[in-house]
Amino acid sequence: MKRVLSGIQPTADSFHLGNYLGAVKQWVELQEDHDAFYCVVDLHALTVETEPSLLRRRTLVAAAQLIALGLNPEKCTLFIQSHVPEHNQLAWVLECLAGFGEASRMTQFKDKSQKSGADRTVVGLFTYPILQAADIMLYQAHRVPVGEDQRQHIELTRDLGQRFNSRFGETFVIPEAHIMKSAAKINDLQDPTAKMSKSAASNAGVIDILDSTEVNVKKIKSAVTDTGKEVRFDEKEKPGISNLLTIHSALSGRSISDIESEFAGKGYGDFKGAVAEVVTSYFAPVREKTNALLEDETGLMKILNEGSEKARAVASTTLKKVYEGLGLVPGNK
Repeated sequence: MKRVLSGIQPTADSFHLGNYLGAVKQWVELQEDHDAFYCVVDLHALTVETEPSLLRRRTLVAAAQLIALGLNPEKCTLFIQSHVPEHNQLAWVLECLAGFGEASRMTQFKDKSQKSGADRTVVGLFTYPILQAADIMLYQAHRVPVGEDQRQHIELTRDLGQRFNSRFGETFVIPEAHIMKSAAKINDLQDPTAKMSKSAASNAGVIDILDSTEVNVKKIKSAVTDTGKEVRFDEKEKPGISNLLTIHSALSGRSISDIESEFAGKGYGDFKGAVAEVVTSYFAPVREKTNALLEDETGLMKILNEGSEKARAVASTTLKKVYEGLGLVPGNK
């Protein structure tokens, strides 16, 4: 069985619709026929200034949401990154193999460092892709489900793995990017030409999964549309309506043409109300389950600790092989 690994940062109080349809929904599907490892990458979240109690809360909220959205601890290994110290240990080894030039070429580092300036850019942001490479190779993952924007990081991972293998003997599985062709490209409700993102200037166009029914109904009914009246998919002329059709189809499982037919001759108000009903009914049980898991923190931590134990069993085996290959002297068992 092929192994997959992916992670998600705990940098928001809730996942948004784009997170779910663009990543987590595929994770749920992959756990059915893969040896799946998924983690909340709390160490990666340290590259931005974080308030400790907020990071703790968001880490648990992220884990609870993953379970509520369909990750089954009986079918996958779900854990918190910082519970497995081998991540940092392997990252240092890979940092000593990576060239300064190739690390400098990572586009996400260049973009973020240019925005914040050299004096405010932390070294962790620079080495972030190397820790990401360690996350992947530690578990000998064959495939890494990621978005197109992460392809460059997977190429770096492959390069570092091949470099280690050629110098120190076959040690790592060389992973492939499993580019998630999201069935639905979800855009911002207030700017339907831009991707839905937690870094948007305003949260008014972002559907947060844990928001109340009332909040999300208001956001959907306030979604920006054109001045026409026809509910028709046309991304160029009707980006707002097309985005709402995409959301409805992704969550209801109905084809866009079927939804168009239902609303032929009806106004945008009726259509937005139907989209709001589909979204809120889909996520209401997810919100309830997330809150129930958070209320039983002992039970949630039991699941995560069991996942960490399974993860460490694999990670420690990999790290032992790496250290032996490097000639590091083993200590007492």
